[in-house]
Amino acid sequence: MGRTKRRIAIGLLTTLMMLILVAIVSQSAAAHASTAPAALPTMPPTPTGADNQVCLGCHSNPAQQMKAANGEIISLYVDPDALKNSVHGAQNIACVMCHTNISGYPHPEYKPADRRQVTLDLYQACKQCHGDNYQKTLDSVHQKALASGDRLGAVCTDCHGAHDVRPPDQPRWRIALTCSKCHDAIFNQFKDSVHGSALQQDNPDVPSCVDCHGVHSIPDPTTAAFRLKSPTEMCGKCHTDPKRMGKYNISTSVLNTYVADFHGTTVTLFEKQSPDQQTNKPVCFDCHGVHNIASVQDPQAGLEIKSNMLMVCQKCHPDATTQSFAASWMSHYEPSPTKYPVVYYINLFYKIFIPVILGFMALMVILDAAWRIRNRAAGQKEA
Repeated sequence: MGRTKRRIAIGLLTTLMMLILVAIVSQSAAAHASTAPAALPTMPPTPTGADNQVCLGCHSNPAQQMKAANGEIISLYVDPDALKNSVHGAQNIACVMCHTNISGYPHPEYKPADRRQVTLDLYQACKQCHGDNYQKTLDSVHQKALASGDRLGAVCTDCHGAHDVRPPDQPRWRIALTCSKCHDAIFNQFKDSVHGSALQQDNPDVPSCVDCHGVHSIPDPTTAAFRLKSPTEMCGKCHTDPKRMGKYNISTSVLNTYVADFHGTTVTLFEKQSPDQQTNKPVCFDCHGVHNIASVQDPQAGLEIKSNMLMVCQKCHPDATTQSFAASWMSHYEPSPTKYPVVYYINLFYKIFIPVILGFMALMVILDAAWRIRNRAAGQKEA
């Protein structure tokens, strides 16, 4: 009986110790759960979107955060709905396909200098799937800013987002909103312009930022080369399109009339022969504005208003003081019997006169050649 009592006592004592140990472990785990997750299983070798639930087991907690070296608190929260509704979520792409250095828990130790350092470290993952677009960014003005030491130069996730990546042009106004995150002063000008106002109405015929500046390989817009190319490669792409301009009764001859003018002829010569050299002759946006382009009928800035035109001319011609100076330039209008009739009839005269004179001279040359050939042939027969 004594042995039996001892065995029972030992069993009860062991059970009590196990219960105490379990209670201590449970309390520790509960306290730890607010700041760090419990041990997670290792990710399988072939990740799928289902694995995201493992990651979201911790990262769907808004309290998840880390501290940078400079003391900044960086949220590690991922909105499950935003991730699911993103372009990556729709394709069932797993978290570890971007976060390739993470295969389980605990994660590798990571102590960024600040919040920006996290972005600069992680955006490189984009090139794994988007190599072509990533390569284009390497020549962009944004990448050059980064290379020069400007850590605020835009990278992939600054424009597209990280976990909430959505189609960047649906609607197209979304593009301008994206650019406004860094270029808010320009955005404020653009949104009230003739292009920006129409873009907000989802008009497909007006340009967004990327239509003029490019998407990933964005060039420096302050260079001479960009300026010289702008009439043909930027403005001309839309304003010479008959289908697009026909909807708004806008002439498609604006580029041709500009190139035929002294201003445009000079710019074209520079573009072909000296693309890196500045010229003091105006291009489209020197007269119409850059981001704040107004309708030509706008009473405050429209160039069909001669007083507005005069102010534009005075940028290069400060001695111009009367509206007759501005009125003397025909602008992009083609002469007709009712508009600039003198110019129209002079042009018509030369269109008829020059071909007639050249045709008459060509006929004289042909007749002379025929006469000489005939005389030479007759002389050979006599001989």
